[in-house]
Amino acid sequence: MNSIPQPVEADTQVPSAWHCHRDDSVGIAIRDLVQGEDVALAGVSLQLVDAIPAGHKFALRQHASGADVIRYGSKIGHATQAICAGQHVHSHNLSTALSGELDYGAFEPAAPREIEAGSLGDWRGYRREDGRFATRNEIWILPTVGCVAPLVEMVAREAAEAHRGKLDGIVGFGHPHGCSQLGDDLSGTRAILAALCDNPNAGAVVLVGLGCESNQLDDLVELVPARSRAKLRTMRAQEAGDERAELLAIIGELVEMLAPLERKKAPASALTVGLKCGGSDALSGLTANPLLGRFSDSLAASDGKLILTEIPEVFGAEDALLARSVSAEVFSAAGELVNRFKRYFLEQGLPVSENPSPGNIAGGITTLEEKSLGAVQKGGRAPLVDVIDYGETAKLAGLTLLEAPGNDAVSSTALAAAGATMILFTTGRGTPLGFPVPTIKVSSNSRLAASKPGWIDFDAGRVLTEGKDAIDHAFADYLNAVAGGRPTQAERTGHRVISIWKRGVTL
Repeated sequence: MNSIPQPVEADTQVPSAWHCHRDDSVGIAIRDLVQGEDVALAGVSLQLVDAIPAGHKFALRQHASGADVIRYGSKIGHATQAICAGQHVHSHNLSTALSGELDYGAFEPAAPREIEAGSLGDWRGYRREDGRFATRNEIWILPTVGCVAPLVEMVAREAAEAHRGKLDGIVGFGHPHGCSQLGDDLSGTRAILAALCDNPNAGAVVLVGLGCESNQLDDLVELVPARSRAKLRTMRAQEAGDERAELLAIIGELVEMLAPLERKKAPASALTVGLKCGGSDALSGLTANPLLGRFSDSLAASDGKLILTEIPEVFGAEDALLARSVSAEVFSAAGELVNRFKRYFLEQGLPVSENPSPGNIAGGITTLEEKSLGAVQKGGRAPLVDVIDYGETAKLAGLTLLEAPGNDAVSSTALAAAGATMILFTTGRGTPLGFPVPTIKVSSNSRLAASKPGWIDFDAGRVLTEGKDAIDHAFADYLNAVAGGRPTQAERTGHRVISIWKRGVTL
């Protein structure tokens, strides 16, 4: 059975290579290593046969053709040719072993694990009338259809400037959907928009329709949970005289309603945190994702909520995740969700291993198994308490598995719709993109943090030089500050979007 690795303590100086797990047959280059360089790692001394780029793998022992290659203590594929010790291990000699659906067997309750709680502590947020806490007090403007998306975004920018300093934000989230959709595809668009309306960070929501679209306003409003309908306002552009002026007037009234709200002390249990990675490199599974995993353990032990998605990036690491299911029902639902996503690929004539991305590969990740085993570490060892569909909301303390693809914008939008009031987003390659709720970009390496300070919020590469304990405390302090109002880089630059999962026929 796969196991989630726990990173070893770092030295005070950056090592040249890293060994993830005692059973691993490969090492990871932390810096560029030159051909012929002598490396000592995990009790093995060898001379490199090839130059090894930073983040890439090299063999610690001989691998016969067809032999398993082990990283994170688990199989990440098989050798496609004989590999000698010291040789570069990558796409030229390593291939995935993934195929199709799997039988995950019977549920076996895992032994309870003691996890220390409370590293985040209290924070300051906005308490909503339904008792939930928000990390932001904002007005969101959502179009029912792409035809009015430019209107929504333009007016939101104008209103944000006019009311600067009164709220945490006024944001318009355009998208191209809502018409020429059928059946489940249209239902998915409605479900995600309705769920976004329910997010606590939106103190008020203006739904803007055109009037003739498939995604009719009344039908959408009916899907919004009852607890959030009072904060909704609606406008049909075809029925308005001056749609811009009418929308600005609605926003002005909402600003006056929300502006007096003040932050109050909130417990860690009031947080709902989405977990995401994008543009990963081989260090993501060594530094950034384990950092999120340790935070996740602490938040789960404090009765907070965590949401993990990107189901294709669970392929190859299912055992590690499903083993933490709290019940046979959750175990079965998680296995069925993973297999259902595999069928989604197979029915399109595509292999389930159609991943990693070109950027991932350049960063040293070779197979989907390797990517997945690194990615699931974001959830730490928190118990898997629930499995929910796209557009549904997380309800239980602990880790919830959410149906959504790996695409950054689609999955992060789904996390916000599922109730996340903050998203932790790890990256080894970098991206400026942010989403409806504060999106904290955590770099896997210090080089990225130094080169892209306008993108990156926290440098997890420091784990290699400062050790995990110091960085864990610094990370918790930083998250506390963001939850309490400190803007992320994406908030500062205005890089905030939504993206809706389009799966069906377009008329």
